[in-house]
Amino acid sequence: MWQSSPPGSIYDYIRVASFSIGPDGLIEQWSRRAAGLFGIAAHEAVGRDPVETFMPAELRTGGHRRVGEILDGKEWTGLVPFRMPGENAVHGLAEVYVMPSETESGEPAALCIVVDVRALRRIETDLAASQAIFGQSPFGFVLFGTDFTVVRANQRFATVFGGQADDHRGRTVDDYLARPEAERLTATLRRVLETGNSVTDLQLVGTTPGDSESRHWSMNLYRVHSGAGRPIGIAGLATDVTRRHIAAREAASARRNLALLNEAGARIGNSLDLETTARELLGVAVPGFCDLASVDLYQGLLTGDEAPPGSWGSLHHEPVGGSAELRRVAFASAVSDALPATAPDSASTDGAITPPALGAVHRYPFNSPCSIALRTGHVEDVPGDDRGFVQSTLAVPMVAHDTVVGLVQFSRTKGSEPFGERDRALATELAARAAVCIDNARLYRREHERALILQRSLLPPGDPEAAGLDIACRYLPGNTATEVGGDWFDVIELPGHRTALVVGDVMGRGLRAAVAMGELRTAVRTLALLDLEPAEVLSALDEVARGLGTPGGSTPSDGLGGAQWPSRASHKARDADLSEVYLATCVYAVYDPVTRRCTFANAGHLPPVVVEPGEPALLLDVPPGMPLGVGGEPFEEVEVELKEGALLALYTDGLVESRDHPLDEGLQALRNALVEPELPLEDVCDHVLTTLDTRHGEDDIALLMARIQGLPIDAVGDWRLPREPRSVGRARELARRQLLAWELDDLVDTTELLVSELVTNALRYGEGEIRLRLLRDRTLVCEVWDAGLVQPRRRRAHDTDEGGRGLQLVGLLSAAWGSRRTPRGKTVWFELPLPDGAPAAERTVEQLLSMF
Repeated sequence: MWQSSPPGSIYDYIRVASFSIGPDGLIEQWSRRAAGLFGIAAHEAVGRDPVETFMPAELRTGGHRRVGEILDGKEWTGLVPFRMPGENAVHGLAEVYVMPSETESGEPAALCIVVDVRALRRIETDLAASQAIFGQSPFGFVLFGTDFTVVRANQRFATVFGGQADDHRGRTVDDYLARPEAERLTATLRRVLETGNSVTDLQLVGTTPGDSESRHWSMNLYRVHSGAGRPIGIAGLATDVTRRHIAAREAASARRNLALLNEAGARIGNSLDLETTARELLGVAVPGFCDLASVDLYQGLLTGDEAPPGSWGSLHHEPVGGSAELRRVAFASAVSDALPATAPDSASTDGAITPPALGAVHRYPFNSPCSIALRTGHVEDVPGDDRGFVQSTLAVPMVAHDTVVGLVQFSRTKGSEPFGERDRALATELAARAAVCIDNARLYRREHERALILQRSLLPPGDPEAAGLDIACRYLPGNTATEVGGDWFDVIELPGHRTALVVGDVMGRGLRAAVAMGELRTAVRTLALLDLEPAEVLSALDEVARGLGTPGGSTPSDGLGGAQWPSRASHKARDADLSEVYLATCVYAVYDPVTRRCTFANAGHLPPVVVEPGEPALLLDVPPGMPLGVGGEPFEEVEVELKEGALLALYTDGLVESRDHPLDEGLQALRNALVEPELPLEDVCDHVLTTLDTRHGEDDIALLMARIQGLPIDAVGDWRLPREPRSVGRARELARRQLLAWELDDLVDTTELLVSELVTNALRYGEGEIRLRLLRDRTLVCEVWDAGLVQPRRRRAHDTDEGGRGLQLVGLLSAAWGSRRTPRGKTVWFELPLPDGAPAAERTVEQLLSMF
């Protein structure tokens, strides 16, 4: 059967030529191969002497002799140098095989077979090099035929896959790789054979005989051609890159872990809410680190119990019967909405473990991995459920400052890569970061609650009452996401049925601001009871604030008009922060219901708002002054006469100021909200809070509103008395007549006696004209004015003293008494409760004897 030589035939690589010599020793036939080898066409070679044509001159004698021997019937084989015709003839070496032959007539002739020795040497060299490379290569080398079966493999390939190199002839890729990988490699081989395009770094995964661990190979494929250029197969060079793959995977894991830690630093702890922080942790972990995750926090931590260390999570203090109560506060899943079956102490009817629902309170059994992790503070492995889809779980305690605050569980489902040591370290770091944030949130919440309790305890209880005023107030603290501020308000009863209205705001937030607010409020009440003018109250309060802001409470004396900064050598930042916290703004107003006049003094606070009947709301032009704690500047007073039924509003900046609009817009909105002042005062307060865009929660809000209701004319008795002894009797008569008109007969005797004592003292120790005034409201107030500046003081009279018992008598018989300075002298007053129908309490012997 005639057929073409197969691809890779030896004749594709070496040139074999033939020609014949006739009886005359001349070339008789010249083949095409000879023409190609020697570069001489047939018509040029036929009829020529081969010796003369091709051999060098010095070899021609021996050549003629050889030709003669061959024509005599002798075979000969040898190497014959030759040169091609032409000036630049190339010298070559041919191996010639000469076989004697006969012509048709029986004459001797010869047939010559010529092979180019240079091609043979080149083939030998290439074969030797190819054999060395193929056999000695440290890489797996395999040659696939056009049918994709192994034609040849080197020993390195055989070492990996077993047996000898020749044992692999005829095998296919299915003998080495699993079906998916084998199909991918076969498709690649077909593509390389069809297109001739090489493929580099083809990644393949498989196993070797006797080894269950996966190996990774990188394979380069290229098409192999014969000498004639025909494709004869595909060569493959395989390199084991398992270690490189592992190193790359570890590097990728390290980069992922660093990215997760970086993300955790940016996303965890942005909120001071415990449950939000837990959800932030899971938002980082799922799905970047695991497929399922849950967070359990101790119930005592969530409820804010002030339990001793250990009762809700100090290391090694779990209850013997199981873990303390925990609440599942967060859960996240990248694969399913079901909770991971890795938790605690309840089981379904078929025995499968049932995890707690989100928000459920539960306990872990004492010997469970989760309970052990909580007790020891170390990561524990929780085995997966064969019937479930969870492959492995890490139970990681959340430790902050050597205290376990909860437990986080990271789970990976079947098919995911199991947790390694690097993953355990990352899980511990993530849990620790979240634990610190949760503990900070707990501490903040505790401080926030304490500050709120302190602040509320210092505010007036309920709606305060005042003579000549209808008062309503609102206080809205910031939400749990913001710290408690230092806003406060107060209503202080002053002598003469006057009332001090105070609203202030300590700059700063948190417990320290609340403490500063309490100290300033106490100082305001103390100063108010001294019955000082509003500007004097703020000046004294400024000194108090400066003392609070200076370490050690010392009053600054730098003469610079600002808060004194302590030594810079130590605690500079702390002391500076203290001085800033104890700056405050305050507006202080004193209202007299008899005259309906209100005197204002302002220390850097927002201006009061007044709404008179039928008029638009106005901002009172009260000089703002400097905030308390700055010092160096005096405060100014403004006296305003308010109409009956007018509305006065004092407030803090949280009501009118926010990030979304400027202060002027907030003040205008407040004025617009006070368009219906005739409504009940409580309704007006609610209307203001619901109308204004306060963005409540960003800052505290304090609102104090008062409707002016002056004392009626018939509730005031006012007389001027000359400076003479008979004025004492006149004063008693006026007091008696007024009390009888008010139907206060039960108070006549006591009032006459005490009025007599005060007028007598004014005559004896005072100066100028005497003024007597009686005020009836919720109590009866009696005031005696004179122009003297010396204020009386109560003292205990000795047994031999003839006087000095008048003020003791006033103090014994009245509910309260005192004195205050006025612009033109002083006022001494006493107060009596109105009778309620019950008999008056009798004085004890000790009280009566104390007057003597």
